[in-house]
Amino acid sequence: MDKNIVDIFCDFVQIDSESGNEAKFIGYLQKLFARELDANCTLDEYGNLIACVPAKGSEETEPLLFAAHADTVKPGQGIMPVVEDGVIHSAGETILGADDKAGIAEIFEAVRTAAKRPPVEIVITRGEEVGLLGAKNLDISLIKSKMGFVVDGEDAATIVIGGPTHISMDVEIIGKAAHAGMEPEKGISAIIVAAEAITRMPLGRIDHETTANIGTIHGGMIRNGIPDHVTIQAECRSLSDEKAMHQAEAMRKAFEEAARKAGAKAKVKAEVEYRASRVADDSPAIQLAQEAISALGFSPRLEVIIGGTDALVLTGRGIDAVVLGYGGTAAHTMQEQVTQEALEASTAVIQQILERAA
Repeated sequence: MDKNIVDIFCDFVQIDSESGNEAKFIGYLQKLFARELDANCTLDEYGNLIACVPAKGSEETEPLLFAAHADTVKPGQGIMPVVEDGVIHSAGETILGADDKAGIAEIFEAVRTAAKRPPVEIVITRGEEVGLLGAKNLDISLIKSKMGFVVDGEDAATIVIGGPTHISMDVEIIGKAAHAGMEPEKGISAIIVAAEAITRMPLGRIDHETTANIGTIHGGMIRNGIPDHVTIQAECRSLSDEKAMHQAEAMRKAFEEAARKAGAKAKVKAEVEYRASRVADDSPAIQLAQEAISALGFSPRLEVIIGGTDALVLTGRGIDAVVLGYGGTAAHTMQEQVTQEALEASTAVIQQILERAA
């Protein structure tokens, strides 16, 4: 293969794969990994790709897992990458898709070019951007690795070792419809109930490890009608499981009390998406990543973040997983970009991990 990391990455981002429409891109990767890495590729029932790559120059039999996600956020159709002075960005009408196709390109290039490597399991998940769905639905019986690296962080020197409890909340407010001009007093506005509840609850950054948010609110059908129905999507998260549960309960009470006061009803469904966890500082995955980063002249940094990652889900499912950086900036915006230098640095970190593990 005569393409470099920039060429590979630019090829990847030109294949549409917004969340829910990853099949074409995953099919492309399946053929690429089989052809270039001699990988035995399997799709699990959810559509995640598991590629088992044989060892090279090593007697090791214990595989290492490297993971990234295939889906991108919107707008991610018709991405046209532009390379200028070593910086890659989109032509301007879409995101770039470095999150997480840079990670996939780096894993592929590192595995392909490493001087030696143990057996490798490459996992490419679906639906990460809409709730870590691929990792949650991954057929773990197909995975033999005990240690994993998810390439979906920021810079090459940072290792993300933990994350929060994340609780999603779906709320339905049921009021009473009435004509807004003729008999408004006979109605119960679900919008007013929702507004009353939202103004009561703590939102935004609650403390250094806890956040809460109202993400969407939908209600009403006509200008001159008292709206009898509102739906709300909300969430809270915290590095403390106890704080997350307390925040979720405070939000639930605010909705229920505002509804009761107005004579409406509030139905609140809360679901724990994943629990706060942290990989132990002395874990083999962290040690190996630190050694690899240091060998390249960088200073490794350990971080715990309030964002969700596939690594958090995989750790909860028995794989000692941390997050490595892919090197991009301004993810989820049309200003997203990644440099050739960052692509090469992250690839080099993965190569170091592979060769040390071999």
